[in-house]
Amino acid sequence: MPKLQTKLDQNQTKELGGIVNKSKSSNEIKRSQAILMIDRAADIESITFFTGYHRRQIYTLRQKYLAKGTKAITDRKKGKPKELLTKKQLKEIIKIIKDKRPKDIDTYFRDDEFWTTSILGSFINRHYKVKFKSKTSYYIIFKEARFTFHKPGRVYEKHNEEEVAKWKKENEPKIFEALDDNKTIVLAEDEMILSTQTTFQKIWLPQGEYPRVEISNTRKNRSVYGFLNINTGKEHAFKTERQNMFITADILKKIRLIYPNQKLLIVWDGAGWHRGSEVQKQIKRDKRTKTIHFPRYAPELNPQEYVWKSGRDHCTHNTFIENIDTATDEFVVFLNRNIFQYKLIDFSADS
Repeated sequence: MPKLQTKLDQNQTKELGGIVNKSKSSNEIKRSQAILMIDRAADIESITFFTGYHRRQIYTLRQKYLAKGTKAITDRKKGKPKELLTKKQLKEIIKIIKDKRPKDIDTYFRDDEFWTTSILGSFINRHYKVKFKSKTSYYIIFKEARFTFHKPGRVYEKHNEEEVAKWKKENEPKIFEALDDNKTIVLAEDEMILSTQTTFQKIWLPQGEYPRVEISNTRKNRSVYGFLNINTGKEHAFKTERQNMFITADILKKIRLIYPNQKLLIVWDGAGWHRGSEVQKQIKRDKRTKTIHFPRYAPELNPQEYVWKSGRDHCTHNTFIENIDTATDEFVVFLNRNIFQYKLIDFSADS
């Protein structure tokens, strides 16, 4: 890596850090992170992993920022999408739903065989610049097209409401204090396992038609660690072979690279690898990281659970997974390139 002739000054570092902490644009956050990381002599491979930018892009971003300031990294303003569809547009959309699969109408949906609510919303936003506030509007469109949905039932684990109430009473003040501190980043963390076993979600089809999706006879797994920045809605996801205290400690080091100067409050569950000795050693060495454990059997409190759902909706549901590593890499890229506005207790990035 070439030696930088000019290092960022204190004001520039603070300015970029402010964008990372407060911007609601994933692109602005990634640009700022790339400039900060190259200034701190992070290796190109790590910067590319976290931001998606390659060597030339990283140095060009830095050069433009030094010349033009934040103007070089902030998004260009775009007009707000329209709120309603015309009758003609609605009729056109219903015909498209009846006659075509998502993959047949737009290369953006080239891997999507079936219609889902999220795909319909994305299609309407992309082609008609309309974004509804409620899913009910999309349900009505499907019903107008005479579609019905198919989805397996789901059973949630029981949890102790008294334990949850006690946890909220004890930890809400700590979390809100951290969120009010501009030098502290609050991260909601969780892990998931992605496998070659096909998973299913609700899809919409003409009445009388039923979905058939190819499934795998073999099962291979990969783990994903996910950290949701509650301040910004930015996700930091990492692919691993498995979950244990050694891997968790290494992931915490990578999180520290992303937020080199801030204090961290990580809210996660009580898994053994979170409490393991190697993780505790890393937290003790770091000195600027604190943790809070969610109550038992209360996954609904963790906003990272909803990030997983969004990722599965877009990347893996109703899909035959032939190569587990390719699928996991695509899953991680999707998560790291999007903003997720989910709440931790009563606070979210758009509050």
